[in-house]
Amino acid sequence: MSQGKFKKTISLLDLTLIGLGAIFGSAWLFAVSNVASQAGPAGSFSWIIGGVIILLIGLVYAELGAALPRTGGIIRYPVYSHGPLVGYMISFITIVAYTSLISIEVTAVRQYLAYWIPGLTKAGSESPTIGGWLLQLGLLIAFFLLNFWSVKAFAKSNIIISIFKYVVPITIIVVLSFHFKSANFSVEAFAPFGFDGIQGAIATGGVMFAYLGLHPIVSVASEVKNPQRNIPIALVLCIILAALIYTALQVLFIGAIPTDTISNVGWAGIQEEFSLPFGDIAIVLGLGWLSALVVFDAILSPGGNGNIFMNTTARLVYAWSRNGTLFKTFSKVDKVTGIPRSSLWLSLGLSIFWTLPFPSWNALVNVCSVALILSYAIAPISSATFSVNAKDLEKPFKLRGMHIIAPISFIFASYIVYWSGWKTISWLLGSQLLMFVVYFIFKKYVPTDKVKLPQQLKSAWWLVGYYISMLIISYFGSFGGGKGYLDNPADLILIAIVSLAIFFWAKYTGLPKAMIDSDDETPEETTKEKIETSH
Repeated sequence: MSQGKFKKTISLLDLTLIGLGAIFGSAWLFAVSNVASQAGPAGSFSWIIGGVIILLIGLVYAELGAALPRTGGIIRYPVYSHGPLVGYMISFITIVAYTSLISIEVTAVRQYLAYWIPGLTKAGSESPTIGGWLLQLGLLIAFFLLNFWSVKAFAKSNIIISIFKYVVPITIIVVLSFHFKSANFSVEAFAPFGFDGIQGAIATGGVMFAYLGLHPIVSVASEVKNPQRNIPIALVLCIILAALIYTALQVLFIGAIPTDTISNVGWAGIQEEFSLPFGDIAIVLGLGWLSALVVFDAILSPGGNGNIFMNTTARLVYAWSRNGTLFKTFSKVDKVTGIPRSSLWLSLGLSIFWTLPFPSWNALVNVCSVALILSYAIAPISSATFSVNAKDLEKPFKLRGMHIIAPISFIFASYIVYWSGWKTISWLLGSQLLMFVVYFIFKKYVPTDKVKLPQQLKSAWWLVGYYISMLIISYFGSFGGGKGYLDNPADLILIAIVSLAIFFWAKYTGLPKAMIDSDDETPEETTKEKIETSH
């Protein structure tokens, strides 16, 4: 059976809207009250810091995406630089995160829709009724069908949804500016929970979850017109616009809260008082029309995100298969539509699974954020390693100061992982170490035709060292259940030192020569070429 190829149908506008659409989902509708409860008015800085961190990582992806426009590139770059074992571990954690992200978005739609149809959610809980779960299932199938037909159908449907999605936050910004009270920023102090509150809000308040829109842009790289130009522009534009809008929404939300409410419940009680922040604040201000608009967007925005993440996940499953550590059938592309349909089927199945044990929006947000940051963090390392083992790689977009930006962005990514707390890190990184053991147990079945197992292990020990180091620091640290033996800023200084050491360890223990393939090759053709070259 001949292999189909991806069709270049996505324009710069489509790509930008995909990125912004992935960013503006359910998170902005929840996060501002979470951030206010954890950091008070100083939570505005959480959005700025988070935006800077994501921008640094986004610049790295801009260079990689322009030089290597590959479908699912985010989990193929680690294979190119460090081999199948590293790619396998990053692929696993990324697919788990993205398939659960799809279910998070449809769960958010159901929870918001219950505002008008209470029978969708069980009384006194966030769990769905049978009707609520069937609604979630119907949405997943709808996203599947939109992506199953063609790339163009997906892109055009996203444009229609996105236009409305961006009108609502802008409307909120304009309206709340007329209800702004600067006195709110000095009630119970500007930073009532100190710098710890600002840090915690970034990882667990929804800030990082809100910014997670880079992957979709890179994942459809092979389907983008003029990717060398359009990918860097879309990445940087999306992050800057998102940071400006998010910060404005946070500042205006805090400024619009009735001052006596803050005095009565304190900053820690704001999340409970405004569980649906902009809908609730609109009701308090007597703006019923704005509340209705917010609830309608709260149904549409997560739905648009679910559509985008279904598309992205199918490309990531395809990329994992291309890496050689997932069944080959998932690397097949339909000749007529240019869609990796078998990967799309698996994405649908996994997303349905995640709607079963995790009934509420809050259940997986923290874990998903950290899982995706871990996959983001590998990009600076792959980029640095390519300067050693792929010196001839052509870079249409060359980032000045990459030798500084790459290690700094890796340090910042490590901070976000640490700020998520011991409870999250312990099982998330623990599961990654377990996957490493599983890979070694089944070493007879892993791909060794391109890279022998000893070399795979040599190029992967830094990742094991990184996970163990983060586990140890988190256990003795002061976030989310740590023992508290490491206080601030000693813990951050230690993380910076360890991350730098890991970064340079990884940079110089990559493959002797980068293992780069093309989306125009079938996996079998790539393997044949590598074998012939080795002889």
